[in-house]
Amino acid sequence: MAVKPDTFRNVPAPVEFARQIRGANAYRDGLSAEDAASAFCTKEGWSILLKRARTRRGEIDIVMRKGNLICFVEVKKRKTLRDATECLAVCQQKRLFRAAECLLAAHPEWSYEDLRFDLMAVDEQHAIHWVKDVIRQM
Repeated sequence: MAVKPDTFRNVPAPVEFARQIRGANAYRDGLSAEDAASAFCTKEGWSILLKRARTRRGEIDIVMRKGNLICFVEVKKRKTLRDATECLAVCQQKRLFRAAECLLAAHPEWSYEDLRFDLMAVDEQHAIHWVKDVIRQM
């Protein structure tokens, strides 16, 4: 019996399959890093307002509050803290700013005196390096 040519059409090529596995692992690692960063912030006295906040202009990993300060946090996980700290591109900074504008417009009940954008770098061992006010520093 001959095999029809269409039989293997939906079977991913080895390269595509490997890419899917890497993507799934990166997604899982990112969620784990965000959870670690959220737990760290909570221990430091911050209240988490939103996690993985999606807007039409982009996503913000963590939105948190402490007193009259609202902080928008981007979490980056890489092999080393240095790699994670250095990977926030200018285009990502603009996306964060635009997404924050959307969130503030959608949540007029959030009262604040100051806003800040932070980066939380996470390495493979879940060590965390917190870069505060990252957009103004760059």
